[in-house]
Amino acid sequence: MFKHNPGLKIIFPSSPRDAKGLFKTAVRDHNPVVFLAHLRLLGITGPVPEEEYTIPFGQANILREGKKVTVVATGYMTTFALQVANEFEKDGISLEVIDPRTIEPLDMETILASVRKTGRVVLVDEDTKVCSITAEMGMQIVEGAFHHLKAPIQRVGAANVPIPGSPVLEAAALPQPQSIRAAVEAVLKG
Repeated sequence: MFKHNPGLKIIFPSSPRDAKGLFKTAVRDHNPVVFLAHLRLLGITGPVPEEEYTIPFGQANILREGKKVTVVATGYMTTFALQVANEFEKDGISLEVIDPRTIEPLDMETILASVRKTGRVVLVDEDTKVCSITAEMGMQIVEGAFHHLKAPIQRVGAANVPIPGSPVLEAAALPQPQSIRAAVEAVLKG
């Protein structure tokens, strides 16, 4: 919904360090900025430098280097993507995990460079697939790296339903590590 407003910057950190750096950049920006924070990330602890630093908008973070599949995940989904990457590493399959950190501006150069390297891509977001950031990323990948793709792009997103209040039903509606794993397996077969 926010992405459809030209001029609006959207940040979506996945770690305490990124949250601080992106927030400081947002405060100093003279344009409107939306700061999205996933509820599951609010209680996460991690190293945060005490010295002054900012993180530029539009600069994705490669959380894990890999050669076989590019996995682009947003917000809390980076946690699941790294978990799945660790599982595949045990089988000798390396996944490159990228966190865009900002939805607008979107660092497509980093994503495209990774896709050109691996030839396979899985896009993960907690939104539904319809009109989502994964739809936009997928289209830009087709426009910018189509001939490098060895398999169709896979997207992992929420079921196209209102998110239930029950934890069991919520888990069934939202992406889980096993859905990311299935998408990676699909691109590896393709």
